[in-house]
Amino acid sequence: MNTTNPIIPLAESETVEFKTSFNDEVIISLVAFSNTKGGIVYIGIDDRGEVKGVVLGKETIIQWVNEVKNKTAPSIIPDIQLLEIKGKQVVALRAIEFPVKPISFRNKYYKRAANSNHLMSIDDIANEHLKTINSSWDYYPDLNHTIESISIEKVNHFLDTIEQRTKSKINLPALEFLAKLEIIRNNQLTFGGYLMFAKDYCTISDIQAGRFKSETTIIDSISLNT
Repeated sequence: MNTTNPIIPLAESETVEFKTSFNDEVIISLVAFSNTKGGIVYIGIDDRGEVKGVVLGKETIIQWVNEVKNKTAPSIIPDIQLLEIKGKQVVALRAIEFPVKPISFRNKYYKRAANSNHLMSIDDIANEHLKTINSSWDYYPDLNHTIESISIEKVNHFLDTIEQRTKSKINLPALEFLAKLEIIRNNQLTFGGYLMFAKDYCTISDIQAGRFKSETTIIDSISLNT
């Protein structure tokens, strides 16, 4: 997707990095973002925020993605956005906070602090691993869906069920209660939230049940979806 004259940050930060060209430092930043709160590397902008632009060949983006994938473990596949700023081409590589941490670049681990990347200590690596063990996929933000993707009717039914079981009234609006439970975090719907309350048909929660006459013959079937 090519966006003309987008609004970009003015300076590097905990979630923003500027690079004039693609190199290993770009991958290190993506790893650091993945191990922290996520972030975007803008390629074609110098560290003062001045737009320099980049020249892309037919296979350039594919080569960059493959290089990121091959030099990281577990493999990172960044989201790509092509930007046109002041008539120059800039590439934005976005990495989300990875659910399985820490991520490494050539067997070295980095995290993001302020506007720079820092090599993780043994203690840092161990702590991140322990956090991963104690968290799960459903806890992380679902970047493909927004709060508008969920059914308030389903949420209200969920609240009614809680009230019936606890014999107590929930004196919070539905979305505030979901935020309190961290089903919504920082105004972002989590994977678990989408899985539980999807407004439309949700393939990831679809359950197909069938009654078989033999190993290959189905007598009847039913689709169960939240």
